[in-house]
Amino acid sequence: MSPHSLALQAATEDDLPFLLALRKATMTEHLARAGAPQDDAHHLARIRHHFDDAQIVWLHGRPAGLFKTHRDPDGWRVVQIQIDPAFQGQGLGRRLLADLLRQADDEGAPVTLSVLKGNPARRLYESLGFTPVEETALEIEMRYEPGPRPAAEPKPSLAAL
Repeated sequence: MSPHSLALQAATEDDLPFLLALRKATMTEHLARAGAPQDDAHHLARIRHHFDDAQIVWLHGRPAGLFKTHRDPDGWRVVQIQIDPAFQGQGLGRRLLADLLRQADDEGAPVTLSVLKGNPARRLYESLGFTPVEETALEIEMRYEPGPRPAAEPKPSLAAL
């Protein structure tokens, strides 16, 4: 892997310390706001959930996040996406999800995910075409339907004003 490229690599047990630190850095605030458990045991349980599907996101030769997706007969599930705060704001999450959504469109498969209430990632998901389909006390379940997207309305040019 080139030190300047974005790459995904299957997570291993050796990655658990990184994944625990990443989860704490990216999720503790949202879990606290939602009133959900934040102890290491709960974090590790979430990390181990679908661990065989976990991929470490590498950027510039450094681990930058986690992207965990699962495919079943009903479609794709984004199990977890977490980007290290040092790498946030660079479009990594958008790029990872956009690649998955292109694949889902090619397959004609929907994509689902859940987001904690109050998590600003919801705006990213909505901007990519996910829509809320169900709500619990803690989370919002969202779904992306495959297929063509409506073209954005053209913005008027300054000359037209």
